[in-house]
Amino acid sequence: MDFDTVWARVLPEDAVSLSGTPVLVVLGVALVAVAFGPLWTVLRLGVTLVHELGHALVGVLSGRRFTGFVLRGDMSGHAVTVGPARGPGRVLTTWAGYPAPALVGALLVVLAARGWSAPVLTGVLVLLVAALLRVRSVLTAAVVLGVLLGAGALWWAAGGELQAQVVVAAGVALLVGAWRHLGAVLGAPRRGTSDPEVLARLTRVPTVLWNVTFVLACLFASWVVGTTVLRAAGLLA
Repeated sequence: MDFDTVWARVLPEDAVSLSGTPVLVVLGVALVAVAFGPLWTVLRLGVTLVHELGHALVGVLSGRRFTGFVLRGDMSGHAVTVGPARGPGRVLTTWAGYPAPALVGALLVVLAARGWSAPVLTGVLVLLVAALLRVRSVLTAAVVLGVLLGAGALWWAAGGELQAQVVVAAGVALLVGAWRHLGAVLGAPRRGTSDPEVLARLTRVPTVLWNVTFVLACLFASWVVGTTVLRAAGLLA
């Protein structure tokens, strides 16, 4: 293995064909995977991983210090960032969790459709290696390692077209998973610990309005994914 070989796995591929029937098949597989109970039990941990890393990334960008995170089997998790107890940074960090899977999913679909699956996978690998240093439970480590190994195998061994199809499927799964997570928090009894309730305490803006912002973010991501997939399939000009 030399530098040129590795670098070739990082560059985008303009010749990747992601169109027509394969796009619709990938879309269908992703939707079935998220809707099928046993598969969703596993996939939801990946959605929670993106949720918690969304908190972490926005926290770091807001000037906070990310110290660790955990994932739990019941679809919950917790990311710890250190900084001021109130203020814009804390609000942005708290808000970022629920929209993160939807927005990341939309970004994955758009980039894959443009032949950028290899750079995306490279970025994912770097992010997961960094996240591995902050895991705080065995389950969290297992999930991060599992995603890391899967993404690494796809990055190294798969061709550009297969990479694009898998990245699109992952993006769609994250989007649908984001809606499922959001539906769970909207339908859950009030316990004072959910992100929208924490945001309400931090800002005195009602919980329902924070929930509206989550819905709007997911709707925007859905529009982006829908138009991208339909164009790739040749069903939209």
